[in-house]
Amino acid sequence: MALIVHKYGGTSMGSTERIRNVAKRVAKWVRAGHQMVVVPSAMSGETNRLLGLAKELAPSKPGDAYYRELDQLASTGEQVSVGLLAIALQTEGIDAVSYCGWQVPIRTNSAYTKARIESIDDRRIRADLAAGKVVIITGFQGVDAGGNITTLGRGGSDTSAVAVAAAIKADECLIYTDVDGVYTTDPRVVPEARRLERISFEEMLEMASMGSKVLQIRSVEFAGKYRVPIRVLSSFTPWDIPIDEEARSGTLITFEEGESMEQAVVSGIAFNRDEAKVSVLGVPDKPGIAAQILGAVADANIDVDVIIQNVGKDGRTDFSFTVHRNDLARALDVLKTQVVPALGATDVVGDARICKVSVVGIGMRSHVGVASRMFRCLAAEGINIQMISTSEIKISVVIDEKYMELAVRALHREFDLDQSTDTLQGA
Repeated sequence: MALIVHKYGGTSMGSTERIRNVAKRVAKWVRAGHQMVVVPSAMSGETNRLLGLAKELAPSKPGDAYYRELDQLASTGEQVSVGLLAIALQTEGIDAVSYCGWQVPIRTNSAYTKARIESIDDRRIRADLAAGKVVIITGFQGVDAGGNITTLGRGGSDTSAVAVAAAIKADECLIYTDVDGVYTTDPRVVPEARRLERISFEEMLEMASMGSKVLQIRSVEFAGKYRVPIRVLSSFTPWDIPIDEEARSGTLITFEEGESMEQAVVSGIAFNRDEAKVSVLGVPDKPGIAAQILGAVADANIDVDVIIQNVGKDGRTDFSFTVHRNDLARALDVLKTQVVPALGATDVVGDARICKVSVVGIGMRSHVGVASRMFRCLAAEGINIQMISTSEIKISVVIDEKYMELAVRALHREFDLDQSTDTLQGA
């Protein structure tokens, strides 16, 4: 008997028929002798619908009070899902109980709309499991020290599931989604993309951070910190597929880096459309400027990604960085009202028509020339690079958004990711 966590995305919970199929799948695992905890998302489209209603009524300059109510509102989608799934499991003859995040409780900080999990009290979960129940917990949400409901940001149900798996020391966390695993890139952009049978934790972390939508980055961070085995697989396979076959399907995110894994120079191409570039022009070229600019942005709870500073001239320089596109207006407001007057900068400009494309692979540690191949490939397609960021196992470039799909297809061909190999390949 194993302790297993299942996570189901919004498309898996998109209708009563699909919820019934999820219940049948979970019941199959229970009847095979496993203890089960399930973390579902809201029904597909529900969170967007709720946030759309809030946007219609939003004040012109939203503050913390508004974002608190956004979390109060958005959390109700998952509450509906867990209740419906518990009922569907009871219909299958399985004893099931559902909880909201605050009932467990899942403790978070107070950063509304993108809170971080601080602790999980697993006593209630373990008592129910010992009593033979399936425990169903809302994804995406928790509660802060003041008793306010918080949410973890889009895709936060992945993080909830992995965090719960870590807290209860689950044997494995299975993430059921609308794709059958992790691919070399998005098959909707490159039809020749291949499914990977396994990928290292480090590669998955880079893929998630660079824009791959399969898993939320914080869920991968949790998995790495607590060494939670994760498998990404499809919820659209027949629910009655043999359990041994199901347990080996999809893509395993592994912490082992065998010799075979080192043979793949590049394992995947990630991209992110949701980026925007901010440039602070004419700032004094002296120590401490970057800290002043980025400190003000961080105080506004805005995450910064790629950063570049131009060579100084006549005692002035330009400082550019990328943020999530949804944070662009807020970042510009903070810089114009706080930073420009304090530093005496000449201007602040934003560009929402950019994207980020990245090549990722642990094989880059032992192979040289990946960057030059990437840059030559993009140059051959007439694609100008605006910004560059690197780590040990990835190279990212910021380019004009209109060239994104062209760049991804060209790089996928350049690194032979459409070719079947003996490393990191799928069926």
